[in-house]
Amino acid sequence: MTTITNKTLETLKYDLVREGLVQYEVVEQAEELANAQNINIGQALINSGFLTEEQLIKFLENKLHTPYVNLEDYQLDKNCLKFISYNDARRYKIIPLFKIENTLTVAMSDPRNLFAIDKVMETAECEIEPVLATEESILKAIDDYYKIDVTVEDISTELNFGYDWQNELHKEDLSDNHIQKIIRAILKQAILEDIHEVVFQGEDRGLGVNFKRGGELADKGFIPPVLISSFVAKLKSLSELDPSVSEVPQLGKLCFKVDNIVVIASVSTFPTIMGERIFLKIYKPPKTLNKIITNSSELSQIRNALDKPGIILVCGSSLSGKTHVIYSLLLEASKTGSKNIMTLESISKYELPGVNQCEFNENVGFNMDKAARFIEFQSPDIIYLEGIKSKDSFDYFSNLVYDNKTIIMEFLANNMDDLRNKMSFSDFDTLKSIISAMVFIHSKNSVEVFDKETLQKYLG
Repeated sequence: MTTITNKTLETLKYDLVREGLVQYEVVEQAEELANAQNINIGQALINSGFLTEEQLIKFLENKLHTPYVNLEDYQLDKNCLKFISYNDARRYKIIPLFKIENTLTVAMSDPRNLFAIDKVMETAECEIEPVLATEESILKAIDDYYKIDVTVEDISTELNFGYDWQNELHKEDLSDNHIQKIIRAILKQAILEDIHEVVFQGEDRGLGVNFKRGGELADKGFIPPVLISSFVAKLKSLSELDPSVSEVPQLGKLCFKVDNIVVIASVSTFPTIMGERIFLKIYKPPKTLNKIITNSSELSQIRNALDKPGIILVCGSSLSGKTHVIYSLLLEASKTGSKNIMTLESISKYELPGVNQCEFNENVGFNMDKAARFIEFQSPDIIYLEGIKSKDSFDYFSNLVYDNKTIIMEFLANNMDDLRNKMSFSDFDTLKSIISAMVFIHSKNSVEVFDKETLQKYLG
């Protein structure tokens, strides 16, 4: 993870002590906080109440002999936006204000960031005059003035036999939203072909577009090199990711409508030597539980399991729809409104009414281990855990059953024999003893429920 710094404040931080604004110990505390939360030291001082934003700005004005501009009361020249791209504006937290002859005045939160100044001078081909503005006001101005469209046009699946996204790619479209239309076309073809995973990865010819089915990648063409930068930046913006960051992984989600139904895709980026690899996984909206489990006896079994302590295991192969079934279970449990239902997920796939959904955030250290230490203080009745990997976390959450908690877990198993073989390891002995019910997804149209007694006999 790249640490967010402010070169100006890093240079002047001990001047704050010399001028009596803060104590030396406060600067050290602020540095620790800044590193932990991935913010700059100035923001850490403000967040902690050691300094006000006004005090910090006045200090920087005096030290740098650089005027401060309040962007909330300022009307910049929109013609100057062409000198700094949206991506560079976000990356360096800068925005152009006006240009007189060969000098462009730029608002910066970090006026001593010479790399940013050199970059702007190179692209704008003029001299740069920096002025001081707060980071928050600059980011707000960027969003207000650049007017980045963050929606994907609705998708219709009617009368689209033989649809090919590359027809959109090859259109002579010079409009600003051509890239967005290409993204929409790729999503549309994936939906039409019932594809749930789309992979974009660097190749010699460009950015490869691949549909993944049954563990195999199918080549669906490529984004030409000249469009890769714009395509990746637009896809990130649509997915609420930072398009200026490419050195570290990011995780976001993309929302769009298909036949007036909201569909969500998780979007994961990962740096490689061939550029960023982007993995997109499409999740369809959850159905009500009685649409998935149609046998009345099995439906009654799973409803009883949701109402008492124990582990509900949802099993199936990769892409079998485990998350879909789990979300249906959570919707069912939330009907009464009397239970505290909590989820721990890398990213929430849909907003579920009556469910407290919690997303991990590695940027601030909120991961599975941190969640495990604190979730009991929230007094949950039902907890859904996404993809437990460590044995310590596995054992911890299993033990919560003895505190009258209902735990919903997913487990990867290609078939019942595969499940039995995996469960034969001694690591799962505790788990097997406290399973109250299991849902096994055999196929798209075949879901089976096992009660505790039947499962014990089967697993041994």
